[in-house]
Amino acid sequence: MTDFTVTRHEIFQTSLMSALLDGVYEGEMTVRDLLGHGSFGIGTFNGLDGEMLIVDGTCYQLRADGGASVADLGAHTPYAVVTNFVPHVVSALPGDVTRAEASAFIDRMTASENYMYALRIEGDFEWITMRTVVKQQKPYRPMMDATDEDEIVELHNVSGVLVGFRTPLYEKGIGVPGCHAHFITDERSSGGHVLDFKLRSGHASLCLGTDLRLQLPLTDAFRDANLSPEDLDRQLLKTESHA
Repeated sequence: MTDFTVTRHEIFQTSLMSALLDGVYEGEMTVRDLLGHGSFGIGTFNGLDGEMLIVDGTCYQLRADGGASVADLGAHTPYAVVTNFVPHVVSALPGDVTRAEASAFIDRMTASENYMYALRIEGDFEWITMRTVVKQQKPYRPMMDATDEDEIVELHNVSGVLVGFRTPLYEKGIGVPGCHAHFITDERSSGGHVLDFKLRSGHASLCLGTDLRLQLPLTDAFRDANLSPEDLDRQLLKTESHA
């Protein structure tokens, strides 16, 4: 892709990551409406009722116990990012790599750090460590406090698909800078928010995004939220990496 002649490609997002961090856990968009904007993506459900993963046009709800099921089309989401995945670059990944090692390899697959990328990794994992948000009750706490209850789930010797987005640093607060990814097994029976893994073998596909379509909620909670906290970096680190 040295000449960088690519077709413009849209990524759709509802709400902001900074709103989620501030406890804005209820949105107006249904899963049905979200699927109208893309067949591939990640997010969460109202009340932080599990992680969301969309692959091949089906939306899955990844629960706190590590289980997974097809989501109700009438369920609502407070935050999600989707696109219609078109692989622009595909490459086999080195064998026996951790998440950090795979990420460094994928960095070299990208044309530029200044664009968004949807990322799909399919392969056989020696192990994968995940966490999943636990459904919250009103009054909602900030996400940094809510994730203290997250259960850590580790699967061994599984095959599956990792669905994620690589977001530029300038989108901090709009999205999650770096790579934000969820996983589901080939049987579609278990998954979660990816913390780390060791991949025996697999391949990565990247879909370059040139256009971001952002839809903001028309709710009192979003209107009154603090979307530019001074400790944004710390909140993102804790909620995304469980550090």
